[in-house]
Amino acid sequence: MVKLSVIVPFYNVQTYAPDTLRSLRANARDDFEFLLVDDCSTDGTPEILRQAEREVPGAVLIRHERNGGLATARNTGLDAARGEYLAFLDGDDWLAPGHFAGLLAAMEDLGCDFVRTDHVQCTARARTVHRVPVGPRGEVLRPRDWILPADRSTGVDYPYAWAGMYHRRLVDRGLLHFTDGLRTAEDRPWIWRLHRDAESFAVVGRLGIFYRRGVASSLTQIGDVRQLDFLRAFDQVLAETAQDPEAERLLPKAVRTYCAVIAHHLGGIGRFEPAVARKLRTLSAAALRSMPQPALREALASMDADRAARLRRVRRRPSARTTEAAA
Repeated sequence: MVKLSVIVPFYNVQTYAPDTLRSLRANARDDFEFLLVDDCSTDGTPEILRQAEREVPGAVLIRHERNGGLATARNTGLDAARGEYLAFLDGDDWLAPGHFAGLLAAMEDLGCDFVRTDHVQCTARARTVHRVPVGPRGEVLRPRDWILPADRSTGVDYPYAWAGMYHRRLVDRGLLHFTDGLRTAEDRPWIWRLHRDAESFAVVGRLGIFYRRGVASSLTQIGDVRQLDFLRAFDQVLAETAQDPEAERLLPKAVRTYCAVIAHHLGGIGRFEPAVARKLRTLSAAALRSMPQPALREALASMDADRAARLRRVRRRPSARTTEAAA
């Protein structure tokens, strides 16, 4: 019987994959499986993974015939997973030895739907600890209670799928899959769904995940049109939260977070290709106008002056339909 399935997507990470795979070997156990999903890499990653399938205990290689993105690759792994528990790792990150065994023991002891963990962000030689923005540790909590308040960092603002472990019952309830095809911010609808619809979770104080920041191939470093998928992701968050019985209470948080992310991208608009920058402004304007306006006004009033002004300026931008009508 497989106790734990670990889903690890890879795409053109030949420089970093050996570190990731060594850390998996240091976490191997007879009842663990590691699902290595090659998302149609075009560099040396496929050969590295073929060798890992032979050498890493529990490794199973799955190859996409065409690139589908991180969300789709994770879903492929979820569909193949046999474990009672599930976890994620990205193909350029790594783990401390024995991390998964310790996290699994904590989760079995707690008996909750999922657990969340802190992580170490690694940028070149710098190391920074990032904590789950939830106060109680080692205590079973109700996920919905940790969505608010709107103006503070909460559980839904820590969306990293790899920073935790999840019981199979979440798959059976349709809560663990990602929105297929999302190229960025794929974890935002996912974490909101978990916090709205799962029954229990806990935060476990373990520092065993090392997240590599600033990888050149990462979408966070690339200014092409795939970055704009964050708009689709947050539109989904708003649409699904609007159907929640507590929509009136929860929507201000979703709106404020969406606004903060739009402001962040507008603030760094110079890194985008010119056509993508224009599309970012146009789509952001449409998103702001489509939000619940009382919640938007509340969000803008609570933000610092620079971000609020940036959002108000883009909200006044003519929509594509208005521009066409004027022509």
